[in-house]
Parts: sequence; C-alpha cells; structure tokens
Amino acid sequence: MRIKKVYKRKFFKFSCAIIAFVLALFVFFLGIQSPVKKNTFFDVTRGVNVSMVAEQLKDYDLIDSIPLFKLSVRANGGQIQTGKYNIPKGASVWRIAGMLAKGDVATVTIVVPEGLTVKQIKKLLLETDTLTGNVECGKGTDLPVCKLNDGDLFPDTYTVAMGTSRLAFLDLMRKKMENTKSAWEKAGRIIPKPLRNWNDIITLASIVQKETPKTSEMPLVASVYLNRLQKGMRLQADPTVVYALTDGLGDMRGAPLLRGHLKVSSPYNTYLHFGLPPAPIANVGIDAIKAVLQPADTNYLFFVADGKGGHKFAKSYKEHMKNHASWREVKKIKNTQ
Repeated sequence: MRIKKVYKRKFFKFSCAIIAFVLALFVFFLGIQSPVKKNTFFDVTRGVNVSMVAEQLKDYDLIDSIPLFKLSVRANGGQIQTGKYNIPKGASVWRIAGMLAKGDVATVTIVVPEGLTVKQIKKLLLETDTLTGNVECGKGTDLPVCKLNDGDLFPDTYTVAMGTSRLAFLDLMRKKMENTKSAWEKAGRIIPKPLRNWNDIITLASIVQKETPKTSEMPLVASVYLNRLQKGMRLQADPTVVYALTDGLGDMRGAPLLRGHLKVSSPYNTYLHFGLPPAPIANVGIDAIKAVLQPADTNYLFFVADGKGGHKFAKSYKEHMKNHASWREVKKIKNTQ
C-alpha cells in the first residue's frame, strides 16, 4: 500500500510538471514569442476573413502559428476590424490578435491651422500622405455634402485612423463646425448688433481671424468692425480684398497688396461695398467666434500694425494717421536692415 501511495504521489507530481511545462510553452508561444523584428504596418481590408488575415500575417513573418492566431482571435470575440495597424516590434500572436479584434488601428494627428480657406485645406490634406483618396466628392463617397464653402469647416488638431479618407476628414471638420453652430443655438442665439445670423457671425469671425494671429487682440479687432458696422462705415478690411483678388484662395503668395488692388470689382471688396461680405473668407477657430460673440467694449474705429506682431487701435482718424505714420517708420527701418 505504501509503495502504491508513493507511486501515486510521484505520478501526480510528474503529471503536474508536464502540465506546467505545457502551459509554460503555451504561454510562451501565445503571449511572449514573436517573429516581429521591427514596427510593421499591416492592412486589414474589407471583405477578408480571419483565415485570410492569418495567412497574410504568416506570409509577412508577423506570426509563427496560424492555429494560435485563430484561437487568439476567437478568445477576443472572434471578429477582426478593418484598418491599418502598427504592429510593434516583439508583438506576440495574442497581442496582434487583440489589436485586430478590438480595432486598435494606427492613428495620426493632423493639425489644420485656423484662417485657411477650403482650397488651402484641401491642398494641405492632399499633401498629407497618411490620408487616402481625393478631396472632391461624388456619389457614394465619404462626404455627403459635396459643396463646401469657407466657414463650413472647423480648423483644429484631429487624431484619426491612419488611412482615413480625405473626404471623411473633411466631413469630420464640417460636423465639428455644425456642432459649434448647434451649441450657439442651444445657448440662446446670443448675437451682437448689427449682426443678424450665424452667417454674419462666421463672416465677421473670418475677417478677425485673418487680421490678427493674437487671441488677446481678437475681441478688440471684432469691436472695431462692429463699431464701423453700427456707424454705417465701410469695413475696409484688407483680407477681403485678398480673397477677391485670389479667387477665394486667400493667399497672395508673397505678392504685396497695393493701393490699386483696393478697387477690385467684387462683392467681397469691403473698400467698395458697405456691410459684411456675402460669406466668410476663411475657416475660423473658436477664439475668433468667441471674439465676435463677446467683443471688447471700445470706441475704436481703426487699427494698424505696430511692427511687433500686434496692432495699434484708434478712436479717431487723426489718431489712426499718427499710428499709421509710426508703422511706416517701422517698415522703413525693417526694410533697411
């Protein structure tokens, strides 16, 4: 009896050792072992199944075992998501399966600066190689609203899946501006006089956006234009002339704005026409919108560059001419340096 008990104890220990060894091997091959020698991008396209993806991963030397990959996917829900994945160096078959099952796709951060026109934004996106596709929409594309006007898009920093279509990105920007408009509507549609609607808000905000890069100055610039509108004065905003001269591009490409340009025939030329231009001249950020909705309380009617990246503001034309003379002196000094 004693011999049998000893034998049973040894057999039990041996069995446990075998099981532990098998489990260790299983854990090693499933969660530790990896043939991935460097960070690798891998695409899962629409219409592929788990078996097809497993074979592709094996062909690319990203996994050692197709059965283990399938088992890992099954343990993570049994489905895989389409997209571009950044599989890191040393990733195990379990980690890869988890990434694909959860849709943990590679992402990119894209910064769209404030003050760009739709034409400039489309050019920026076409030069961004982490996005795909064209920027002009058609039937069945990722942009349901084909006609995009300046003021429709919200410039911001966006994090999207690598390989996102450019049209889907544009639609993301469009929706964010729509959400901004909805928030204004829900807040009670508060609007300073003599502005009448959202188009007026964004149109004036686009002029403010183009006039100054300084957030702190925007409420002052907005106050100047609102004061001029109240008094029935022409806005005489240079950015509106640039917009007219460049057919909506909004960039003189290094060419100076000359006095003769101020006579360009266009409804956007605020040197010729009273009131706001018919529509925004750029796409604006939240700071410019806030500046228009909450302008500074001033009597300013004029402003001119101060040569330091900001502006000098004036209540009278006489004071403005003094500031203008100071700016000409600064320009003269800069041109001789």
